[in-house]
Amino acid sequence: MDQTKAIDPEIPPSGSGCVECLASDGWWLHLRRCGACGHIGCCDSSPSQHARHHATEHEHWLAQSFEPGEDWYWDYATGQFVDGPALAPPHNYPPDQPSPGPAGRVPSDWKHKLNRVQK
Repeated sequence: MDQTKAIDPEIPPSGSGCVECLASDGWWLHLRRCGACGHIGCCDSSPSQHARHHATEHEHWLAQSFEPGEDWYWDYATGQFVDGPALAPPHNYPPDQPSPGPAGRVPSDWKHKLNRVQK
């Protein structure tokens, strides 16, 4: 099945940061945007891996990077990069937002708290 048919390029992102991290006082390394509904979640290296949890819970398998200068898609079902359409703006978090983020929540030892993703 062509998963890219599940992408809705008209839906804007849900915000400028990981929805769950912002609601729970968490933090992230990188952000991913759901191609189906626009949900912004944190990447697999982030402590909570909210983008993957969203993909699994909702079967929204395709997510695009929400990092500046990146437009690639990841298919959580197959574990591969895929091509997909341009999404509605904005295409990344605000330029004044730090990475990791959000500002004021990232612990000083954040590098030791990352998940080591196995390929």
